[in-house]
Amino acid sequence: MENGGQVPYPPPPAQAEEPCDVPTQVSGELKKLLVFKVYKRRWFVLLVLCLLNCSNATLWLTFAPVANQSAKFLNVTLDQINWLSLVYMVVAIPLSFVTTWMLDTLGLRITLILGSWLNMAGALLRFLAGTLYNSNLSHRYPLMMTGQTLGALAQPLIIFAPTKLAALWFPDHQRATANMIASMSNPLGLLLANVISPLVAETFGITSLILAYAVPAGIICCLATLGIRSSAPPTPPSASAESSTSEPFVQGIKLLMINKAYLILLLCFGAGIACFTCFSTLLDQILCVTGYSNDFAGLCGALFIVFGIVGAAALGLYVDKTKKFIEVTKINMSFSALACIAFSVVSLLREQNAAVAAVCSLFGFFGFSIYPVAMELSVECSYPVGEATSAGLIFISGQIQSVLYIILLQAFTQPLAESPLSTCGDSVKSWKVSLMVMAGLCSFFTCCFVIFFNTRYKRLEAEEKATYRTKKNYGTNVTEHTLSVNT
Repeated sequence: MENGGQVPYPPPPAQAEEPCDVPTQVSGELKKLLVFKVYKRRWFVLLVLCLLNCSNATLWLTFAPVANQSAKFLNVTLDQINWLSLVYMVVAIPLSFVTTWMLDTLGLRITLILGSWLNMAGALLRFLAGTLYNSNLSHRYPLMMTGQTLGALAQPLIIFAPTKLAALWFPDHQRATANMIASMSNPLGLLLANVISPLVAETFGITSLILAYAVPAGIICCLATLGIRSSAPPTPPSASAESSTSEPFVQGIKLLMINKAYLILLLCFGAGIACFTCFSTLLDQILCVTGYSNDFAGLCGALFIVFGIVGAAALGLYVDKTKKFIEVTKINMSFSALACIAFSVVSLLREQNAAVAAVCSLFGFFGFSIYPVAMELSVECSYPVGEATSAGLIFISGQIQSVLYIILLQAFTQPLAESPLSTCGDSVKSWKVSLMVMAGLCSFFTCCFVIFFNTRYKRLEAEEKATYRTKKNYGTNVTEHTLSVNT
């Protein structure tokens, strides 16, 4: 206005909001940069995603902790029981590309609702397999595998969503924390499956176990379908949220393939994910050779997850305040590599329960906590490419390398003629060379990341430039506002 006066920016209809002062002649595009709001319903969307992620993880690992009972119940071999979990990895790799496109093109709401329905359908099919074919056991396993496959189809739709949700619904000072909470709900589900499955199966049987996981899946599906009303809030929480899908999917892929910093992160952090997958998958087989029991191996796996969640919580809060994504990732990857080296040594020693448990805890504390921070870092170094695309390709890299590393490590094992303390049964193998290879791979890619990775925080820079232009053009009275809305 020529007289320098100001008029309040009109609040949204039907909701009383405190207005922030914006000049009347500010363009519509600039208004979006000036006025940011956060909605209380973002916590509900985050809760639904966490519950969905946790439920899908429990479906994934339902039968692994009770493999012998499950094999007897389904009248199949242990190898066939293993495939009920392996199908998740097999399905995830090709479907991941479709999922990244869905999240960045169709939106968060459609993707999460589809994931919740697939998750529920898989849980119901599993329950039917356990109850309808009591007279003909030959039909149980195929139907159970079909249910597991539906759950596997849901996994990428769910596991890729945390970064997108954090970007669309949360302000910059809460993004890393929201990403951490949503991401860590998956290992929490794996932990619950390791605890609940043996307890329920031993006390009530496999049918009750399947029902125990089917009921939450149905409730969560209803919450997602009825409760998530939009992919994004009416007003974005930050400047970057407004353009979170500014690059088309194919163009985004092209930009990522010429982004040196992103490619280093893709390879090095993908290798880190692969090392963690190998550790989780082979832990029991490695420890049993030197006389550690299955119960102790399970305890180490639980400590690995619990300390990982604790580390991720602390690191998420710290990064939200300091924005030191690169420094934190490099430091934690270095400590993770040291923990991996330590594990390759102490796991070969006999009667060192305390040392093995401590190393597993440290490996989880430093390693698990990197995941949500690295996902945020992938967005920062690749902005304005869609969050699901940048984070999704890293997950795909981790899955592909996981398969390759597991095959490689198994190839380096050597049969042992005798092992007096072994609790492995008839098949006893030496994992000494394999552990050295795993520690070497972890150390090599960590060194590559620490030495060569460097990037600007492109998303944070875009937000800062938007705020700077606002203050420069309209003075100190016009500032960025973040309002809490009760919707």
